[in-house]
Amino acid sequence: MGQCRRVTDSDRPLLAWVESPLQLIGAAELAASRGELIRVAFRLSGEQMTATAAELIKRGAPFRVAEPYYGIPWALLSSHRDWVIGDAFSGQFRSAMTMLRPRSVTLVDDGAMSIHVAEALAGRVDYARPGQRESGLKTLLGGRARDRMLRLATTGSLGMFSAFADHPSLAVLSARDIAVTANDFSWLREHGRPIAVPQGRIILGSAAVQDGTLAPERYLSWLRGVASAGPAAYLPHRREPLDVLRAVSAIDGLTVRAIGLPVELALAGTAEPLDIVSLRSTAAITLRQVLEGSGSSIRLEVAA
Repeated sequence: MGQCRRVTDSDRPLLAWVESPLQLIGAAELAASRGELIRVAFRLSGEQMTATAAELIKRGAPFRVAEPYYGIPWALLSSHRDWVIGDAFSGQFRSAMTMLRPRSVTLVDDGAMSIHVAEALAGRVDYARPGQRESGLKTLLGGRARDRMLRLATTGSLGMFSAFADHPSLAVLSARDIAVTANDFSWLREHGRPIAVPQGRIILGSAAVQDGTLAPERYLSWLRGVASAGPAAYLPHRREPLDVLRAVSAIDGLTVRAIGLPVELALAGTAEPLDIVSLRSTAAITLRQVLEGSGSSIRLEVAA
């Protein structure tokens, strides 16, 4: 009979289950901060997901393997007990958290939604995306997922790895035994391959029109005003409609750069100061950390 081999942590690597480019970057940063390889299952939610995964791998991201998926990656979740989760509010995660029993869960940023997740874990708000009415089943699964995560917290097995670590909503989580670790994007800066921006001036595109929070003409009027101050490169948001991009391309002074990557990945490691203009967004917050030490400035504006 063969000799039994003791199972070690290296036999059970972290599994990151992510659904957006920023979550993919968070998984790479988390793995680098821990000095270990991580297995990644990334949802095929658009071309930028595949492009981001390929670019991270090209830069040497500490991924054991990165593979696309549709639906819930049940087999991977069942065979890996230590999860890194990008979207804690998704119905799929709620189902998986209810059906399976991970040994640990670490949440990486899903944009500013991470703040709302922290408030839900602290019991300050319902476990649901803000402004959405949920079905009874989804509410039930949300409650169970939250309860199971809080049970993990009692054994020190629930954490958040976030660029919002200093936000008051995350700072209070330590009282619930939820460890919060700051993501300062140090790996991304170290492995940066910044795009060339001849003017050194950038306008970040927004999904506000697509989300219905800003009328197209108001958005274009704002862009015309910004462009009137001098030429700039326009970096589109991954969810901007094509008709909006065509209208943006017609604005004098703006050069649309369809980079196909998240701006954090495209601008990290810049050797020159950048002048960035943006509406309020998660990218404006994360870029402050990505561009730390470069002398870059980020100005937030409101579309009048």
